[in-house]
Amino acid sequence: MLSKLEELKLITLCVTLDDHRAFARLVDEYSPGLHGFIYNLTLGDAALTDDIAQETFLKAYSELRSFRGVSRFKTWLYRIAFNEFTDQMRRRTPTDDINSYADKIESGASADRSWQLSHDLAEAMASLSETERSIVLLFYYEDRPLKEIVKITGLPEGTVKSHLSRAKAKMAKTINEYRNDTE
Repeated sequence: MLSKLEELKLITLCVTLDDHRAFARLVDEYSPGLHGFIYNLTLGDAALTDDIAQETFLKAYSELRSFRGVSRFKTWLYRIAFNEFTDQMRRRTPTDDINSYADKIESGASADRSWQLSHDLAEAMASLSETERSIVLLFYYEDRPLKEIVKITGLPEGTVKSHLSRAKAKMAKTINEYRNDTE
């Protein structure tokens, strides 16, 4: 993991000398985690994940001069990815999402317990709004502190906490309903 000083050096090289190798180093450092975050946001849509990740890095590079260094570069990058994901979801039709989620939930037929848990979790995640899903992923999967989630989403801390609470309740309800329907 890069230190904040190393990040700032690389960013300075990118901005002042248009050093593509310095930006490539940032991409190499943060790409795996960013891809995982986006992949979870898109509920496993690999093509959409790649599109959003590419757009995120393109926007980050083109807007690098606007990076103020108030937060870590990683936080800023995740904010760009979150915004790009939100924009992509706005451009999609609701039926695209429903069909996509239904396909993901219906795929595979293993009776294995871990598959069932994954299936239940996918069903529950699909029931959340984009914002709720993003916050759940950042908090539980990425293990991000609330203050960082606030920076990434741009929402007040109380709103983030409310979304987390509401998301947990929705997920529990969805899992219980799904299990009752399948028994």
